[in-house]
Amino acid sequence: MFNTRRIALVAMAAAAVLSLTGGCAPLVIGGAVAGGAMVASDRRSPGIQLEDEAIELRLIKAFGDKFPSDRAHISTTSYNQRVLLTGEVTTEQAKQDAEAIARKSENVSAVLNELHVGSLSTLSNRNFDTALTSKVLAALLQAPDVPSGAIKVVSERAVVYLMGRLTQGEGDAAARAASRVTGAQRVVKYFDYLSDQEVRALDAKPPADAQPK
Repeated sequence: MFNTRRIALVAMAAAAVLSLTGGCAPLVIGGAVAGGAMVASDRRSPGIQLEDEAIELRLIKAFGDKFPSDRAHISTTSYNQRVLLTGEVTTEQAKQDAEAIARKSENVSAVLNELHVGSLSTLSNRNFDTALTSKVLAALLQAPDVPSGAIKVVSERAVVYLMGRLTQGEGDAAARAASRVTGAQRVVKYFDYLSDQEVRALDAKPPADAQPK
């Protein structure tokens, strides 16, 4: 059963990657993917998954209203209500303004501001990041002791950001696997660390749609 599930996850990852046209959109194996579908396993509750999607949509609109496209390229990723900002802005003030907007947004618990101040990335840069994300996902799926269903991957300017709810050991294993991927210049871990007992309880819990009503 484990091998069958892993093959299915690989297929979903490939489909998600093929659907991307460029940029550094985050991909997740297990959780919210393109179109808002909830798939496979995720250590967030369905309600938090939906709230993360809502946070991202609110911030995409807010940043679009605030910053002209020739002055900012901001990617927004919310995981467990922690917001990661990646991309580029042309001034330090814009970086601070983007963080302030995110912090004031509804239901955001923390902001991780990784915005680069300088020139905006090119389409070629963004396509490279998309390809890098797909390679990291494939590496995580094949790595032992890595719960790929609980990890979200974001690549920006050849830096790989990992988000998820993992034990310390799982997080270290995931970072090692990602760091070995060709093209990854640096790997940044933004994990919510759980105890082994918490993980066992979460993994043993049946999916929401399988619970009796």
